Amino acid sequence: MMHDEQLRILDHPLADDALRLMRDETTGPAAFRGALERMTTLLCVAALEDAPRQAMLVRTPLEETAAATLGGRVLIAPVLRAGLGMVDPMLRLVPDAVVGCLGFYRNEQSLQPVAYYEKLPEAGEDYTTLVVDPMLATGGTSVAALDLLKERGFPSPKLLCVIAAPEGVMAVRSVHPDVAIVAGALDRELNERGYILPGLGDAGDRQLGTL
Repeated sequence: MMHDEQLRILDHPLADDALRLMRDETTGPAAFRGALERMTTLLCVAALEDAPRQAMLVRTPLEETAAATLGGRVLIAPVLRAGLGMVDPMLRLVPDAVVGCLGFYRNEQSLQPVAYYEKLPEAGEDYTTLVVDPMLATGGTSVAALDLLKERGFPSPKLLCVIAAPEGVMAVRSVHPDVAIVAGALDRELNERGYILPGLGDAGDRQLGTL
């Protein structure tokens, strides 16, 4: 297994149970979406553990006391289309977060990802930026998304994924060593078609019913 300070693999029974459902080939789209939402909630909590806090005071029914709130702003950047299923559970945790979408397609000649859509807010140093995509396979799309966000002025994004392949982690690490990756599981390898093994199939198709 590959572990370093920039790679965190969830170790929680609720994450294990959600992943079990997503891996199971008999799980239908509705149950898959529910499991993805539960896994995403755990990933989001883990990713924001070191987020900045802003001290404040609140008055309880009895007295004034010290409190804290999330400091700065949060940008959720789903990679279309599979990443869309991870947005709603994150917004339930961070209702004031901004959502910026990133779309890529693969060039059939070069096999490299090409951006076809982006909608992002104006950049700011106070953003905690979370890139969300269920699968980190070859890493090509993730690297392209991170490239684009950094070019637009969003420093040190984090990458949240349900499962990752060692090849994808190494691809991200080679280009963006500062980017923290939070994953539900680190799987064994990629097959000759670039699918993660043991994996869970195509996360977009399975959550949207387009198999």
